Amino acid sequence: MNFLQNHIEALIFCSSAPMKIDEIHSCLNEMLETEIPLSDISNSLQTLLDKYSSDDFSFQIYHIADGYQFLSKPAYQASIQVLLKQKSKKRLSTAALETLSIIAYKQPVTKTEIEQVRGVSCDYALQKLLDKELIVIKGKSDAVGRPLLYGTSQKFIEYFGLNSLKDLPQPKDFAASDNEIGQTSE
Repeated sequence: MNFLQNHIEALIFCSSAPMKIDEIHSCLNEMLETEIPLSDISNSLQTLLDKYSSDDFSFQIYHIADGYQFLSKPAYQASIQVLLKQKSKKRLSTAALETLSIIAYKQPVTKTEIEQVRGVSCDYALQKLLDKELIVIKGKSDAVGRPLLYGTSQKFIEYFGLNSLKDLPQPKDFAASDNEIGQTSE
């Protein structure tokens, strides 16, 4: 069983995106030239999940986006943030974040609908989000002019560590003070 765990561990480690069980199964079957039972893969995955959940490791295997991926543990977020801050000078702008959140909650949505919510043009933000592959074109609307419809991508789900769009926080999840705009007078 250790042999199988080591190969599963290597596959997950080398994958840049969450590895789904069927992808692991396919790779192992091709490499070993035999049919590996899915139950053996599931048992090995559970052993690996248990192994990396211990405090001996600064990372662990997480089940996200219907797959498995090595990610650092939240306790090490501060040191990683410093590294990422030093390495990445380009973040999403406020306009891009606002546009992305509108798309995430209202998808599929047209550029005009996004601009109606934001009150300003969103051409640049949409282009940046497309460049970063956080959104995709989902098709065309049936409205006059057949405008493009935008939606979030699989990379969006992975980037924000979600299993699906159902995991997005709902407005009721925020404290009332988080939803207030401006200052309140007392």
